[in-house]
Amino acid sequence: MLSIISPSLASGYSITLKLKEAVESALPKKSNSDAFTELTDHHHQQQQQPQEQQLHKVQRKASNGKKVAEDAKPEKVDSINKREQLRREDAGPTKPEWVVSINKLEKLLREDAESSGPNLRICRIPHYLKDGEDNAWVPQIVSLGPYHHGKEHLRHMEKHKSRCLNRIILRTEHEKDLYQSVTEVEKQARDYYEGPISMKSEEFVNMMVLDGCFVIELFLGFTIGFEKMGHPCNDSIFSMQRSMHKIQQDMIMLENQIPLFILDRLLGLQLGDPNQKGLAAKLALRFFNPPQPTDDPLTEVIMNRTDIDLVSDQCKLHCLEVFRWNLLHLGQKRVGNHRPLQRRQQLIHCVTELWEAGIEFKKRKTDKFWDIQFKNGVLYIPKLVIHDGTRSCFLNLIAFEQCNFDCSNHITSYVIFMDNLINSAEDVGHLHSCGIIEHWLGSNTDVANLFNRLCQGVAFDIKDSYLCRLSEEVNKYYSNRWNGWIAGLKHKYFSNPWSIISVIAAFILLALTFTQTFYGVYGYYRKGS
Repeated sequence: MLSIISPSLASGYSITLKLKEAVESALPKKSNSDAFTELTDHHHQQQQQPQEQQLHKVQRKASNGKKVAEDAKPEKVDSINKREQLRREDAGPTKPEWVVSINKLEKLLREDAESSGPNLRICRIPHYLKDGEDNAWVPQIVSLGPYHHGKEHLRHMEKHKSRCLNRIILRTEHEKDLYQSVTEVEKQARDYYEGPISMKSEEFVNMMVLDGCFVIELFLGFTIGFEKMGHPCNDSIFSMQRSMHKIQQDMIMLENQIPLFILDRLLGLQLGDPNQKGLAAKLALRFFNPPQPTDDPLTEVIMNRTDIDLVSDQCKLHCLEVFRWNLLHLGQKRVGNHRPLQRRQQLIHCVTELWEAGIEFKKRKTDKFWDIQFKNGVLYIPKLVIHDGTRSCFLNLIAFEQCNFDCSNHITSYVIFMDNLINSAEDVGHLHSCGIIEHWLGSNTDVANLFNRLCQGVAFDIKDSYLCRLSEEVNKYYSNRWNGWIAGLKHKYFSNPWSIISVIAAFILLALTFTQTFYGVYGYYRKGS
């Protein structure tokens, strides 16, 4: 049995046995029966005198029945031997039990290595982020990958996936090549997911081909046109705008991803270039361009810029990474990680408190929703459109940043910044009146609750935020009492035209009164002189 143990564990086991033998050789050797007798004698020596007297009485009774005991001597010897055998079995684990324990340890180490390998890129949502709500994490229409494969409410899409696969096979006649190509990288694909995948090899490969071809058909149909690819104009999935929007939401969930290299292999076979790389990321960038959290989507001019090639170099994992890259526009302008001069935890105050301190809020015209600026007491924030899918979108982006340690935290920083700004419906109302927030939810309170719950339990250090320096500047302005006094004067006397007219009228009346008083006093002294 030792032949199946790994060298490291076998070495540890041999060291343990040698250490045990060394300890036993250093101690006086005694048989098990001697040790048992010694322990019994020690126990009797600790007993009190009344107990010894009772023992003598028992011994006298035993001597009176000595003849009976001698007649039953064979049975007594057998009973003692059985007890001795049971005692030896209970003395400690036998060698096979040691081996079983080591095998269990080896299995745990092997499973741990499989679940924490260097290629792990598609993680499960951490429990501290779920907050008991599955709608933000569980796809509602289509499942991609093994985590949600086979769920009852997602099975109706399997026939549509098969339909896409059949159309691809009819166009390319590469059915065997598709499966063979994925089979060659099955191990690499499994390593992308957290924990061992219980699916058999054939089932896993079939799932990857089916899901991957469905995603590719979406990308190509969105770029070229579904009708040009042979799909009917009244297709139940591709012609329904609402269904496409829901599919886009499902495809940016962290647990609902397929590795990009799988998509590249399947796409390369269709285009006649099996070795091409990066095209799937570019198609995904076009596919995810509409659902920006702003009302200013990228124009075709920007989409055709040469910087778009950077997406294939910077996005190697899955569609959620491409979507995040699109939001941040890192290819056009990188977000600066400015380090503060004073490295201390700093949070920004809410909108109402900042407004009372004299800070104004204005909408910044840009398609980069995260690009916030602060100049001369004015906080410029790009417009943010909030709808039913905003919560799921931000939660999965935050989870992606939390699960990837080599990833920046720009989305998390932005959401926490907005969470600090928005504490109540009054804060939302003020930002809405400034044109910064537009929402399709029930009320301003719903928007406030959305931001207040987005980052519950998120591990975050404001010192590592790209908004850290901006937060310092805002808080410094907020702490200046002179700014607060001026703001109080403006809000009280210059908040609307009628207040301004009243102040001007009062000032004119005061000036006339002063002039009248001056001339009255001046005339009196002049007459006296």
